[in-house]
Amino acid sequence: MNKPATIDFATVTHLPAAAAQAPALHDLVPGEARDSLLAVQDTLRRELPQGPLAIYEAGGGSCSVVPPELLSRSKITVVDIDEDQVRNNTYADEAILGDVQTYRFGQATFDLVICYNVIEHLPHVDAALLNFRDALKRGGMILIGAPNPRSLSGVVTKYSPHWFHVWFYRNIRGIRDAGLPGEPPFPTFFHPLVTLPRLEAFAAANGLEMIYRREVESPRYPEMRRRKPLFAALVDAGAALLNAVLPRGTDVRRGDYHVILRKM
Repeated sequence: MNKPATIDFATVTHLPAAAAQAPALHDLVPGEARDSLLAVQDTLRRELPQGPLAIYEAGGGSCSVVPPELLSRSKITVVDIDEDQVRNNTYADEAILGDVQTYRFGQATFDLVICYNVIEHLPHVDAALLNFRDALKRGGMILIGAPNPRSLSGVVTKYSPHWFHVWFYRNIRGIRDAGLPGEPPFPTFFHPLVTLPRLEAFAAANGLEMIYRREVESPRYPEMRRRKPLFAALVDAGAALLNAVLPRGTDVRRGDYHVILRKM
């Protein structure tokens, strides 16, 4: 195992499953993203082995997307480059300060790797994905949740300055602590592999089979419709106009995706 000298280890108390699971869906209002995440959880229940599980959350923050009954029989290891995120984590058995692009575990260590809303922030997505693959047992899975760079929200995120992201989180989403140390939004790189077709091709070329794939309307849309209906109406109108002039079947509202990759 490669352990850079700068890494600190902090073991935290493993909360009861219900307490740890609650934040995973609390910020997703009803809509496609929430429905897909529930379908992802059903897939994990069906495909993961019975008995104790070893789960690696790459870039784990303050909540887990693991279904509660799986969480209760899992050892959770979190690696995050942000010291505040590591310190504030409340559900991991082991929280490690480190970079998921370079931190390496032993071969065949984990049943599941979760990388949720993380790869868009990485300048070296390929290195991270290969590390995840190597750390998986045969038949193990990688769950990825990420924004679609080709969507309206993805384009705005990619080409707008970080201060605008902070403004949006504070004023449109109503997250007062946005941009403070350890709090999202974090700087975004959008490596080419974040684009879903390229991610799928890279996975197939590196021994990973895509067993779940779903593009969903960004949860920001239903959030805006609830919190800022006039602003949301303008955004919806702009998205509808773009959909009308783009190739048939395009929906620029589909700002997020969930995929599950299985190691062959």
